[in-house]
Amino acid sequence: MPFWALLLAAAVWLGPLPQARAASNPADPGKVLHTIFNAAETGFDPAVERDLYSSQVDQAIFETLFTYDYMARPVKLIAGTASALPDISADGKTYTIHLRKGIYFSPDPAFKGRRRELTMADYLYSWKRLFDPKLASAHAWLLEDKIAGLDQLAKNARKTGKFDYDAKVAGFELLDPYTLRIHLLHTDFNLGLILSHTPTAAVAREVIEKYQDAQGQVMSHPVGTGPYKLVAAEWVRGSRIVLDANPEFRGKIWDFDAGNSAEDQQIAARMRGKKLPAIGRIEIAVMVEDQSRFLSFQSGKTDLFWLDGPLAPKALVNGKLRPELAAKGIYLSRIPDPELTYYYWNMEDPVVGGYSREKIALRRAIAMAHNVEEEIRVVWNGEAEHVQYPIPPGVIGHDPHYKTLLQYDPPLANALLDKFGYKKGRDGWRTMPDGSPLVIHYTARAETNGVLQTEIWRKTYNAISIHMEGDRRIFSDILQAEKECKLQTRTAPWIADFPDGDNFMMLFYGPNTRQNNNGCFQNAEYDKLYVQTQKMRAGPERDALYRKMARIIEVNGAALMAYARYRDMLVQPSVIGYKKHPILTQEWMYIDKQK
Repeated sequence: MPFWALLLAAAVWLGPLPQARAASNPADPGKVLHTIFNAAETGFDPAVERDLYSSQVDQAIFETLFTYDYMARPVKLIAGTASALPDISADGKTYTIHLRKGIYFSPDPAFKGRRRELTMADYLYSWKRLFDPKLASAHAWLLEDKIAGLDQLAKNARKTGKFDYDAKVAGFELLDPYTLRIHLLHTDFNLGLILSHTPTAAVAREVIEKYQDAQGQVMSHPVGTGPYKLVAAEWVRGSRIVLDANPEFRGKIWDFDAGNSAEDQQIAARMRGKKLPAIGRIEIAVMVEDQSRFLSFQSGKTDLFWLDGPLAPKALVNGKLRPELAAKGIYLSRIPDPELTYYYWNMEDPVVGGYSREKIALRRAIAMAHNVEEEIRVVWNGEAEHVQYPIPPGVIGHDPHYKTLLQYDPPLANALLDKFGYKKGRDGWRTMPDGSPLVIHYTARAETNGVLQTEIWRKTYNAISIHMEGDRRIFSDILQAEKECKLQTRTAPWIADFPDGDNFMMLFYGPNTRQNNNGCFQNAEYDKLYVQTQKMRAGPERDALYRKMARIIEVNGAALMAYARYRDMLVQPSVIGYKKHPILTQEWMYIDKQK
């Protein structure tokens, strides 16, 4: 049976949806959570979005097969729409997954008045979308070279100009509408983690096909099975996003095991047994300017607030909440983010890119001229931890004892440039070895942090007599140019999609160029080792290969690892049960609020 016919057969037909049908979603429409994004969203399609802010909304609208326990630390994978964790064969090459029955998409005209049940066919369609060349998803790497026949769909589409969504994929064995067996090409014990990442969430084919012909309409018509839905009439792009409880959401019960800390015990005491989600509406304001965000929280207009580094002194003293804020009942949920902020140089750029000795020397000299500790102090007010390894603390595979070869040493950096022919001209600026001008364009976000980062890097380039020009852009424009390998250099943050070292080492894997390999780094030895690590369980043997890979990055001067920021969340006293999760991008479904 064709894939599309199977999807239709699997959808449950219950006739027209009655207007007065009782909702299963337990959320109280009178409870409204106000929060803030410090950058604009790009749109709401899990296969396309690649920014933290859009991802938070997508995670509330769409659902993955697996997710994470809200309270468990270290993080713990649990079933999402799946009925249980996957059954994995001993060789790690076969996964059998069972889907819960009775899960429905939120109502949409695309369903023509029918209640539309979620089936495994929806996941297969959604995963195929990641490989459609016309979509150009940055998330194809999640399943690339993993599932028999899946990559071939993209190759065929490039030849024919059309992606065949109905084509059978050998690696997907659909046993029935709710049971899927996945056959992998190679051993992979991390597939469950990958299938917890939002880009693998289920979308409905009818919805995509209804809106895809209109430019950008899929991104503005998100229809999922999650606890919330977008209120399109109240959405003002780059300014305001509103989510209401999805009437089709089945609801859950707060039943997580609490840790031994007083904070965990208090959360459990107030939340255990509550029906989720409890909050009926999420209102998100987009505020780029730091001071405006903080004033909104201070005035009580914002319930949940990410205290970014530049604002830390206003609320924190030595990492703890100021007494005057604590006296108001405000509380702080603080974690070291499982993230890596690193500096990259575009390896395809004619000035800083390339693999010749003089180009490698240029990049290594720049890296050695930059004072990471100073950037942490000036830009982030100390709210970050210096990280020298590509895998940050809190993520499986991190090596706390690793020391980079690219240590801060401006005199050595200048000597290296002298040796490889980057001479100073009469104006005091260095030129390229052939005498042509040497100008570096550093890109940063058009906000306070971006200004501070630009000035810190200007100081770095001045220390080695290289002329730098600042290039400030809005966040969405940076992401687009970065994906196309058009930025020369940037400070790039990457927050863990899943808590394993693979999620960070893949940032430098050659085939991921134009997806998430922002520096467009290509190295055959690195790629060979990366493929090898993907077939291994986490442990000392894999860690040894990761260390070799880290050295390859440094020797080529492809990137300089920098820091992992602290995530400081300020919470108003009316919010109940909040605890920042290391992997979930937002926690709206798991908390409550007093009216």
